[in-house]
Amino acid sequence: MKNLAGLMKQATQMQARMEEMQSKLEGMTIEGSAGAGMVQVTLNGKGDMKAIKVDPKLADPNEMEMLQDLIVAACADARKLLDERASEEMKKVTGGLNLPAGLKLPF
Repeated sequence: MKNLAGLMKQATQMQARMEEMQSKLEGMTIEGSAGAGMVQVTLNGKGDMKAIKVDPKLADPNEMEMLQDLIVAACADARKLLDERASEEMKKVTGGLNLPAGLKLPF
């Protein structure tokens, strides 16, 4: 029984650290870019888009498809960077354990 109580205590402590990590992530901003920085997208730590910047040189009506592609690429880049940062923070909390996304502790 001592082992079970110890595991539950560790799980509760890990949950508290995960909540701290989540708060830290929510306060972050991540910027992704495409087209050599001509399109930049800023996400908050939840993944919500907060800003988009487009170089005026891309505002050619004949090049709208390229602009749209660059916006999508910049969003994907920002999301990838956010996921990498979240993964790094998760490893700090779990000591390198690869826990499934969305796992709620304690069990």
